[in-house]
Amino acid sequence: MLVLDRPDRRNALSRQTLMELGRLGRELVADPEIRAIVLTGSGDKVFCAGADLKERQGFSNDDVRVQVGLYRSELGVLDKSPKPVVAALNGSAFGGGLELALLCDLRVAASHAQLGLPETTLGIIPGAGGTQRLPRVVGEARAREMILLGRPISSEVALLWGLVNKVCAPNTSVLDETIAWIEPIASGAPIAQAAALAAIEQALDLPLEHGLALERVHYDETLRSEDRKEALRAFAEKRRPAFQGR
Repeated sequence: MLVLDRPDRRNALSRQTLMELGRLGRELVADPEIRAIVLTGSGDKVFCAGADLKERQGFSNDDVRVQVGLYRSELGVLDKSPKPVVAALNGSAFGGGLELALLCDLRVAASHAQLGLPETTLGIIPGAGGTQRLPRVVGEARAREMILLGRPISSEVALLWGLVNKVCAPNTSVLDETIAWIEPIASGAPIAQAAALAAIEQALDLPLEHGLALERVHYDETLRSEDRKEALRAFAEKRRPAFQGR
């Protein structure tokens, strides 16, 4: 689990925070015992307020360019993770905070959470993938609305738009609900999950026929796995399979 723990800065993404996310993300991805990665924030009000604007005040233009590059290099490990990455949005996610959530595979939100990309109201545009990932999740028209108006939307609207997968009941632990909700991932087949994620990701911008060909390639990976044999044995023996990721 990764926790953004800067409550005094609303869990904003400083340079050090980005570097730590990259370092810890690589460790989690490399750990064979880890089945899924959950990303959340400290407290119960804000998941992540985006860039640390106090830090940015001392940045030159080149410093900002370096910072934007770190979003790709350090957060890219989560974006490309073969293990499912789940955002547990304990509170609001703005700017880079929402962009961080967008690179996750699944998103669970607190009922009071608001989500938005206010960058154009600050004279810039989303620079950590927001202009590219948001349209792919909610559609072009809604992405234009969120980015051009810069207004946040509620968790309920985010659920209707498909921006989040689940909204927790009020006064409940988002982290606890998220962990319970993804139990099928924790007990599932890692090779199959990684193959499914790869098939989806690699074919997003391809014609259907090319995507179907990729699906067949990744299906074959699962076909050769020990986990598939274990699933067949468990079915015959009327028990839950014990997947080992082999």
